Amino acid sequence: MNKVRVIYVHGFNSSPESFKAKQFGQYLKQTFNDRVEYLVPCLNHEPLAALITLESLINGNTVLIGSSLGGFFATYLSQKFGLKAVLVNPAVMPFNLMKTYLGEQYNPYQDYHYQLEMRHVAQLKKIHIAKLHQPQLVYLLQQTADEILNYQDAVKYYADGRQTVEFGGDHSFVKFERHFESIANFLEIA
Repeated sequence: MNKVRVIYVHGFNSSPESFKAKQFGQYLKQTFNDRVEYLVPCLNHEPLAALITLESLINGNTVLIGSSLGGFFATYLSQKFGLKAVLVNPAVMPFNLMKTYLGEQYNPYQDYHYQLEMRHVAQLKKIHIAKLHQPQLVYLLQQTADEILNYQDAVKYYADGRQTVEFGGDHSFVKFERHFESIANFLEIA
């Protein structure tokens, strides 16, 4: 039996050390042991470089989980390659928000400084999918008190896919672990 490759796509200024990524990885190891290959790649701040990294990891048995900006990337890859994806408080149009972050940035989780430029914003805009053509491939996990992103954008954008919308919470998605079984079921990991 081929292992399911689960790729966790971390968010903006995050890393493979993301709490959600590590938490879900522990769940997979305890529940599915050696039936799953779990990857959490370290992504560059350059959107196109991040996509190249992610695309190089996709095989015929890949599923995705993406959080925040990682949810934006996971959406793009899901629709491009026909992959199932779970999206946790995803950024729907990150290019709009990124304009407010232009200039000097520091990623504390990867410990490096860089300049966020308009070309990065343009790269994100270029890969935006105006309307999902395979909405059945995505499962939205959204909390309404996300302090970074407007939750209504995601609820509307992913309206034709599966959704779990919870009142309250925050951008980190409080008590993420409550959804591990439904995530595994949706991604057909079992």
